[in-house]
Amino acid sequence: MAEAAPINWTNATTLISVAILVGTELIGAGAAAGWAIGGLFQLGETITHVLQGVFVLAALTGLYYFLRAALAHEPIRG
Repeated sequence: MAEAAPINWTNATTLISVAILVGTELIGAGAAAGWAIGGLFQLGETITHVLQGVFVLAALTGLYYFLRAALAHEPIRG
């Protein structure tokens, strides 16, 4: 069985930092967009929360694909 390459801590730290930064921005923007649209069109509290949830889920999906691309360019092992 092949041994795993050692962890490149510089790349790992960079990826963790960018995940926190980009994740915070995307989730905050998704929640704010749901709140703004719900308030703008006076959709009510329940629909506003549903919109926020949808936008936050879209933000998490975007973060997932962003981190996959980042891992392709900055591998943690190797």
